Amino acid sequence: MNEQYPAQLPLELPIDNAVGRDDLVVGEANAVAVELIDRWPDWPTSVVILAGPSGSGKSHLAAIWANKADAWKGNAADLASASKNCIVVEDIDQGTFDETALFHLINQVREQGSHMLLTCTTWPQSWNIALPDLMSRLRAATLIELSEPDDMLLKMTLAKLFADRQVTVERNVIDFLVLRMERSISAARLIVERLDQQALATGKPITRPMASKVLEMLEGYQPELNLE
Repeated sequence: MNEQYPAQLPLELPIDNAVGRDDLVVGEANAVAVELIDRWPDWPTSVVILAGPSGSGKSHLAAIWANKADAWKGNAADLASASKNCIVVEDIDQGTFDETALFHLINQVREQGSHMLLTCTTWPQSWNIALPDLMSRLRAATLIELSEPDDMLLKMTLAKLFADRQVTVERNVIDFLVLRMERSISAARLIVERLDQQALATGKPITRPMASKVLEMLEGYQPELNLE
């Protein structure tokens, strides 16, 4: 008999997405970026560009550095309101932005001896920059690439997310998930959340059949929606 699950999941108190340094799982895919964040303010340039696919952990790293550097944090539409010496601009390549404003902010951090962190999914060469001086500043920035999490990083992330919820899961369940899930940190967070809800709803431990059902239920979800 196939195991059945309730269509309506139980309500539960939200668990905040942990974005502290101690909550970060480090693997080959993000080691270079983590090392750079950890060594601040000893950065090679005033501007660092952190590029990677959705769900690769850019927002987590940006949040860690923003907290460490007491940085202003916003997106491309907020450039005019940047109000601190250190600046984080997330998803700079998503939509249009004021090139002159970004150019002046880069000059500002250079003159003040402070730093700016930009996150994006593509390299600056593909941003269709019309202002030559801005393009010159971006070319001088330090470029760091985050790749999709490898198997080991996904396994460590899933194990930590389950442990954070005080949920015990067999290793074979984690192995099963890693082989079939979308390869992103944001996907791992959502899967763990849904499995925890299913376990609470059924009063049963998390098993491979339950994991398979949750993956099926989540097909077509959008992990990039503020889940990094």
